[in-house]
Amino acid sequence: MRGSWLVALVPRLATAAFVLALPVLLLTTNVRIAAGEVRVYEAAVRRYGAAETTGLPLEELDRASREIIAYFENDAPVLRILVTVDGNETSLFGPRETQHMADVKRLMRAVFRANEVALAFVLSYVALRYLWAKEAPLRRLAWEVLLSGALAAAVVVGVGAVVLVGFEGAWTAFHEVVFPNDLWRLDPARDRLIQMFPEPFWQDAALAVGLATLAELALLAAAAGAGLLLSRGRAEVEASLKAAAIPAAGESR
Repeated sequence: MRGSWLVALVPRLATAAFVLALPVLLLTTNVRIAAGEVRVYEAAVRRYGAAETTGLPLEELDRASREIIAYFENDAPVLRILVTVDGNETSLFGPRETQHMADVKRLMRAVFRANEVALAFVLSYVALRYLWAKEAPLRRLAWEVLLSGALAAAVVVGVGAVVLVGFEGAWTAFHEVVFPNDLWRLDPARDRLIQMFPEPFWQDAALAVGLATLAELALLAAAAGAGLLLSRGRAEVEASLKAAAIPAAGESR
């Protein structure tokens, strides 16, 4: 009795995990793409006037952006970027900024690992339950995708509303929860990190990631809905053929 209860519980837990893992996969993938795309950084320093604010040429800021991307992927414990100012080589970021970037790196690494775990689970769940074991019909997978998309869309829309209406307070709360210190409190008058990537950039980035995630959820929902309609149409055709075959068989007798 206890064994049968456990056997019935495991698929339900796996389904719940899949419903949660799918939007996590999409969101972390979009964050990962944005964090590793140099054009995002280059657009930021140009749109928000980083060259004027920092007093550094765009070539130096673009190179710094590429080094930040490399820093997220390599094993260096400290971000060390040297720039040339008035013919002299100096560190782009001060000690407080580099310490904060070490915290950011740990956060990004956690996002990368979450992305990889979510990808592995989603692929394994679909492959093992629906393609290999054929434990349930693909119609069930379509409904699970729709449920996951609906829940995730509600969350993304809610967060998006907060970003639009009260981003500053939400951004502060996020930092207070995620980081164990206040190194993220930088001075826009002298700290180049926040001069390169000011708060409006992060608001735009959050909205872009949210919109990309919503678009991907919409595509998945459309595919799932199309699959449900096709399978329903196929089932109706098969039922009609069976109903037509029964009288024909009776007449042959």
